[in-house]
Amino acid sequence: MSPARRCRGMRAAVAASVGLSEVSAGSRSGRLFRPLSPAPAAPGARLLRLPGSGAVQAASPERAGWTEALRAAVAELRAGAVVAVPTDTLYGLACAASCSAALRAVYRLKGRSEAKPLAVCLGRVADVYRYCRVRVPEGLLKDLLPGPVTLVMERSEELNKDLNPFTPLVGIRIPDHAFMQDLAQMFEGPLALTSANLSSQASSLNVEEFQDLWPQLSLVIDGGQIGGGQSPECRLGSTVVDLSVPGKFGIIRPGCALESTTAILQQKYGLLPSHASYL
Repeated sequence: MSPARRCRGMRAAVAASVGLSEVSAGSRSGRLFRPLSPAPAAPGARLLRLPGSGAVQAASPERAGWTEALRAAVAELRAGAVVAVPTDTLYGLACAASCSAALRAVYRLKGRSEAKPLAVCLGRVADVYRYCRVRVPEGLLKDLLPGPVTLVMERSEELNKDLNPFTPLVGIRIPDHAFMQDLAQMFEGPLALTSANLSSQASSLNVEEFQDLWPQLSLVIDGGQIGGGQSPECRLGSTVVDLSVPGKFGIIRPGCALESTTAILQQKYGLLPSHASYL
């Protein structure tokens, strides 16, 4: 059974839970989804705070509340819901990449054009080979992942065809964040991931900054403040790199790790810079 058909039965429940409407944005830019105004005044999302908030590198699954948050998030994702999560760069919105209804809900919630791709979050470097056609050395992947980068490569047939159907490429994220790695591994499938904000607004470094979206979410995982400050650089998000052309790389978005990423690609692996056209 196809991924889209598996989640078809959840479509009505997802649509009802997010309370959203669809408008046309023209054929070239794709459909644009906007949240209904005003936002629902209902109870809103369940909020779970991670123990040891702010600890990115070595949070322990045995801590009280850690496993509870993981299980709650997995249950919501498997039900086709949209969940807010902390990453190593920004707060994000995650859903099951295999569920077409959930993908549409993310676009509606953000007011994002469907012509703009969603990244895929995985739990291990080994998973990249399942969902992408990798044309770079394994060492390069391990030098950059986990980390604040999104690597764009040719997608495999394993991914849902409703995920970014307008491009043969896909951006892969493995955040350097213990909860996100545990979540992706426990979910046992690709997660679609994008920033937790309306498309016209600034990205979020704490859960309060996207509180207006809470009524449209099933679960918010509070990992505390992300980043060490409030400078604009903290909100740049991951560095997005096109690695789909052998021997070359293209910077799609400079992001927060441009210098270190470029140094690895050029100096260690001898890749040549080129124009990127993913977005």
